[in-house]
Amino acid sequence: MAYEVEKSDEQWRAELSPAEYQVLRQAGTEPAFRGEYTDTKTEGVYSCRACGAELFRSTEKFESHCGWPSFYDPKDSSAVELIEDHSHGMARTEVRCAQCGSHLGHVFAGEGYPTPTDQRYCINSISLRLASAEG
Repeated sequence: MAYEVEKSDEQWRAELSPAEYQVLRQAGTEPAFRGEYTDTKTEGVYSCRACGAELFRSTEKFESHCGWPSFYDPKDSSAVELIEDHSHGMARTEVRCAQCGSHLGHVFAGEGYPTPTDQRYCINSISLRLASAEG
C-alpha cells in the first residue's frame, strides 16, 4: 500500500525514539497501564506521533480499564486503516494510520461497552500525541 507519508526505515529510526519505532513501525505494544494517555481526561485531538495526522478526538475516548487508551470511533473513518492480523495465534484487526501506515493498536467489537459503536479502538499511547483544546 502506498501512503501519503513515505519514509525510509532509516528516516523513521532517526525521527522516532527506539520505543516509538518499536510500536509504530514494528507493530509492538507498550506495557499496559503505563502509557501517557491511558487515564487522560484532557479535551483535544489525538494525532499520529509519526506523521501528525489527526486520528481520534477526546470526545470519543472512554474508560475501558484495559490498560490502553480506548476510543469508540476514529475522528474520520478514513483516518485509520484496518488490517486483519493473525499474529500471536489470534485473529484481530490491526489499526494503522491511513496517512503513514504506522501501527496504532487494535480494534475490538461486540464487547458490550456502553458506547454508540460497540467498538473499542485499543490504541498505544506512544502512537499518539494529544493537542489540548485549551492550548
